[in-house]
Amino acid sequence: MVFITIWPLFALICLGFVLARAMFPEPGFWPAAERINYFVLFPALLVSSLVDAPLRDPAVLRLGGAAIVTICIAAAGLGIIRRFVPTPAARFGPSLQGVVRFNTYLGLAITASLAGAEGLGRAAVFLAVSVPLVNVLSIIALTASTETRRPAALLPTMARNPLILACLVGISLALSGMGLPFGTGRFLDLLGQGSLPLGLLCVGAALRPDAMQKDVFALSGITALRLLVMPLLAALLALTFGLEGIEALVLVVFFAVPTAPTAYVLTRQFNGDGTYMAGLVTAQTLTAVLTIPFVLLVFGYR
Repeated sequence: MVFITIWPLFALICLGFVLARAMFPEPGFWPAAERINYFVLFPALLVSSLVDAPLRDPAVLRLGGAAIVTICIAAAGLGIIRRFVPTPAARFGPSLQGVVRFNTYLGLAITASLAGAEGLGRAAVFLAVSVPLVNVLSIIALTASTETRRPAALLPTMARNPLILACLVGISLALSGMGLPFGTGRFLDLLGQGSLPLGLLCVGAALRPDAMQKDVFALSGITALRLLVMPLLAALLALTFGLEGIEALVLVVFFAVPTAPTAYVLTRQFNGDGTYMAGLVTAQTLTAVLTIPFVLLVFGYR
């Protein structure tokens, strides 16, 4: 049963929330844990998952194409709405991130629970094409500066993103056929094993229920788009691209999970509405406890 499979993942999120509110082990632990996961453990998981991914498999290539099209359709739709409802970049940026970004830790954890190591490999391919795209779109949405909109201005930010770098390394190794020699594969596996549980604990620690008290209408609308409309769009595009089995599961799962907690950091970095973004992360994460099992059952993933 789907709920039995994924409830431990949400239990980790709840545990992280409780521990952080109890000041355990100490307030400074959680930012440090997020950094070591973001810069070390999670990149290791991506590299080790991508090394053995069947990148030349037509189904995997179609998965990447479907991911790009799904994200672009959603971003274009929000852009059209913005033309009729003018919205400053400080607000539009969080709204766009609330729709197109995804909680990678939760997405990978659900995929691993339902599809094992093979699912992780497909999910890593999804991330390899989606992470750079959603980062570019998020930065563009958060700024009204024409200078920042120029592609060259985005390159330094992208080049410092550890997830993008890890995807590039993993893809290069997979295409070269070199693999991970001298026991480095086992080393990265050990590092990666700690990433998902620690990441989910950090997601819980970052929740801010107080941020949901404002903008209730906007929070509800963006949350519905993210958790209900996006998986429906993903399922339709899975059919359009001829995706089946694990590839279709990955596409639906990553568009059914809530937005990424790191969206808050990016929003603050570009002077966006941080309270609104924190509200979106919290509202979506809490609501996803109900919507994810519902979406998976509706689309036949038992």
